[in-house]
Amino acid sequence: MNVLVAEDDNLNLRILQTFLEKWGWNVVVARDGTEAWTLLQQEGAPSMAILDWMMPGMDGVQVCREVRRLPEQRYTYLILLTAKFQKQDILEGFDAGADDYLTKPFDANELRARLRAGCRILELQEQLRQAYAAMELRATHDASTTLWNRAAILEAAHAELSRAHREGTSVNFILADLDDFKQVNDVYGHLAGDAVLREAAQRMQGCMRPYDSLGRYGGEEFLIVVPGPVPASGLRVAERVRDSIAQAPVETPEGRICITVSLGVAGSSGASPVEVDQLLRLADTALYRAKHEGRNRVAVGDLAE
Repeated sequence: MNVLVAEDDNLNLRILQTFLEKWGWNVVVARDGTEAWTLLQQEGAPSMAILDWMMPGMDGVQVCREVRRLPEQRYTYLILLTAKFQKQDILEGFDAGADDYLTKPFDANELRARLRAGCRILELQEQLRQAYAAMELRATHDASTTLWNRAAILEAAHAELSRAHREGTSVNFILADLDDFKQVNDVYGHLAGDAVLREAAQRMQGCMRPYDSLGRYGGEEFLIVVPGPVPASGLRVAERVRDSIAQAPVETPEGRICITVSLGVAGSSGASPVEVDQLLRLADTALYRAKHEGRNRVAVGDLAE
């Protein structure tokens, strides 16, 4: 693990560096508070820092304050090294965001014990971060396909439509429904049906541009949000999706299964504000028409309808 040591006294710096490297730490050196602050802002900065209280430029307390103002994507464990003994001084350091302190002249064993305690805190922080990320993933993604779930894709739809209205641009909604999917489940079983859903989702993802959004709308139905001219951008994406689904059978535990998809496209230009529900109904109507006209095709809804 990397540790930043910020110390303007060369002798103290050498002593600290010698001990830390002996204990297996990779030491990053800063010779004043300003350099320490610069290093702690960088990507991949050490997750632990030992800061001398009194330094040129910025003192250790100022560095603590600035570090705690950084976005909390990662946690930096801060230890103040100080000759101050007054209780009020120590409280000032903790109020600034320090996690621990050590008084000069320091005892090597005490320093090592405090570093171990810091490591345990950092490990707990990382476990909490991973747990939060997992919870967020479960809250926003569909477990079967790993796509956005219904709530998340609808949120994306609202955001994109609002942006289009605000900036006077256009956006397309595409509803895609796998054809005869109930028959897949009935004939081959739900495990095969799940495999078909996952493969269909992967093929759809391969058709998306970086700024398109794709989510599982429900059952075997998917919602795609496509910024761009109406209906041209929506039609291009929809046709790519239709072709990618139909181009090859899906390999499942029960054998190869041929599938197709029908799609309904509805769009809104910035000049004609509409609501998300209106566009969804329009896309659903177009999807129904694609199904009625023979499936494995794309139909476009018209706001005039």
